[in-house]
Amino acid sequence: MARYRKIDPRIWNDEKFRAMSDNGKLAFLFLLTHPHMTALGAMRATIAGLAEELGWGTEAFREAFAEALLKGMAEHDPKACLIALPNFIRYNSPESPNVVKAWVGALDLLPECMLKNRTITRAKAFAEALPEAFAKALPEAFAKGMPYQEQEQEQEQEKTTTSPAGDSLPCPADRIVDTYHRLMPDNPKCKVINTARRRSIKARWNEAAKLTCQPFGYSTVEEGIAAWERFFSVCAQSYFLTGRATPLQGKPPFFADIDFLMSPKGFAGCLENKYHRGAA
Repeated sequence: MARYRKIDPRIWNDEKFRAMSDNGKLAFLFLLTHPHMTALGAMRATIAGLAEELGWGTEAFREAFAEALLKGMAEHDPKACLIALPNFIRYNSPESPNVVKAWVGALDLLPECMLKNRTITRAKAFAEALPEAFAKALPEAFAKGMPYQEQEQEQEQEKTTTSPAGDSLPCPADRIVDTYHRLMPDNPKCKVINTARRRSIKARWNEAAKLTCQPFGYSTVEEGIAAWERFFSVCAQSYFLTGRATPLQGKPPFFADIDFLMSPKGFAGCLENKYHRGAA
């Protein structure tokens, strides 16, 4: 893991960072400088564990962390307990090819999941954009960072995901549902993706592609899937959406299902952060 970090003082000029609450800023800086944060900008951690380190309640940290998630400054796979900061390497770039070679040591510290694969892909692309010596120093493990089948699928997606002018972007409804299941594993399972559900998912997919607020606004399928991963990651932090909020007397806990999240009202409420108040 990286012992020293660089923090660009211009972070205080960054619009997204300035818009965060004081708790949101502290939570993000805590992640950025955490002793377990690897040189790849990712680490294994749980929300409850990070909250305890700061002496905060779990819900307080969850709400603060959700700000970074919503703005695309952090990524989270709660099932794999992996947290990543997409721009970490940009501000902590390797100073020599030997540093790139040492990146392989971070791989074993990160649990296997799609977020790990995306972290590897980012690091690989960054190194390959540096002078040739850095690209040559990339460990062989980075070339094999994603299972072959996933690489093949992503390459195929790259050929077809840019939408022709005037056409709507193809909606990968099954992948969106799979992402919902993976990032919100305790919420109701979507066992049938019928015509009505596909229509609802497609409507939100097309709406989100045109939005200018984080994490949405995308022009390819892969960008869209990454945006929906951040969306579900934020939803997974909500006590209300995940049945952890104290229910009204005589009422069962509420668990948001795919129909609620894809409804116009539910989707808008999630984007407007209406469901992140109130601890269990």
